Amino acid sequence: MIRAALFDLDGVIVDTAKYHYLAWRRLADKLGFCFTETDNERLKGVSRMRSLDILLEVGGMSDRFTPEEKERLAAQKNEWYVAYISQMTPDEILPGVLSFLDEVRADGIRTALGSASRNTALILGRLGIDRYFDAVVDGTMVTRTKPDPEVFLRCAGMVGIEPEACVVFEDAEAGIEAARAAGMYSVGIGSPERLGQADRVIPGFAGVSWSQIKTQLCTIR
Repeated sequence: MIRAALFDLDGVIVDTAKYHYLAWRRLADKLGFCFTETDNERLKGVSRMRSLDILLEVGGMSDRFTPEEKERLAAQKNEWYVAYISQMTPDEILPGVLSFLDEVRADGIRTALGSASRNTALILGRLGIDRYFDAVVDGTMVTRTKPDPEVFLRCAGMVGIEPEACVVFEDAEAGIEAARAAGMYSVGIGSPERLGQADRVIPGFAGVSWSQIKTQLCTIR
């Protein structure tokens, strides 16, 4: 029986991925190379410093910077990103998300947000949706990033629900891997081609009901 629903933030609740991409591309431009949207797919669900390493790999600059210089580059990217998301409004919540969350909570299901983002509190505040989550675990609270299951196990612990009774909603392959490693159900938000390891894949929350998802998942185990 499913008793908790755990949600990633970027690409699931709101599309902050576009702001990450703008900031990373701006950094690549500053360093003198092109960073495409295809390249950016590799950054989904991973930490800021690992994302920087991937970006530098793309630019052929993996060995050019000291750890201290990398910290400064990551800080510069984050400064640009925070400037972008500081202008966000509730209109940017993805279609169907709020009605889905309302249905989940009306069913007595515990809810938590598990994100690698260190700016989760700022984003939730800008969107005005803090009240929808019983617990929030962000990048400041974990030491291991997805596909390690730490973030979702922390979420389950904070809402007091055993992992096998949790379902994770994720848009990244690393997030689906993390959910599976935690022994949780998983629902991919995106394409079946990319998220085929999930128990269920939907294109988004628009037109999707919680009762439908719950019924389908409960037939799996």
